[in-house]
Amino acid sequence: MIAVIQCAGSKRANAGSLRTQDGRRVKFVADPALAPRSDGLVYAHPDGDSGNGTSWREVLTEYNENYKVSPSDNPLGLLPAWELYRPRTYELLADHFGLDRLYILSAGWGLIRADFLTPDYDITFSSVRKDQKYKRRSHRATFHDFCLSPSVTAEDIVFFGGKSYVPLFCKLTAAATERRTVFYAGTEPNAPGCTLRSFGKPYTNWQYQCAADFVRGASD
Repeated sequence: MIAVIQCAGSKRANAGSLRTQDGRRVKFVADPALAPRSDGLVYAHPDGDSGNGTSWREVLTEYNENYKVSPSDNPLGLLPAWELYRPRTYELLADHFGLDRLYILSAGWGLIRADFLTPDYDITFSSVRKDQKYKRRSHRATFHDFCLSPSVTAEDIVFFGGKSYVPLFCKLTAAATERRTVFYAGTEPNAPGCTLRSFGKPYTNWQYQCAADFVRGASD
């Protein structure tokens, strides 16, 4: 079984960042044009030009491929996705499912495996304040998201995440041939081809408790 959980806005303080050619730290956002100016910090889109004719997504992909060959080769100190987010639920799921069976649905990068080295970013589908619109990704925006690995398309999948993340989950797991179960709180989301399971009334970050209950039930 594969578990998928949406990303979190809170990242660890020691999260690493990709860097520009002149050494400035890169912060990935949904709309860099709306981001505030900051000395020593560059705001960028994941699919924007990195400055050498390739996208930042391609740079990150190559960085991860190099890391696979040489696990000690992580000069920027990027964290694997399951460690990047502060809530303990990601660690809980990693321990239960294993890093090869846990995926994070990232508003910035798409569907990434738990051990994928991921840079600091601030992109969400959730509502934000007016002065933070640069963080919010609309469903109409163009992102070349990472998708479900072909090697796990024939496994059952469970998803823990808010309604705003369900459309992307459905899109990026469309190749799955087995059952996809979407847990939700409140009204049913539109999730074609998926089995829906209610977790009751919605409350802030309900998905973490839902995931914890799922793990607890599977372990009993």
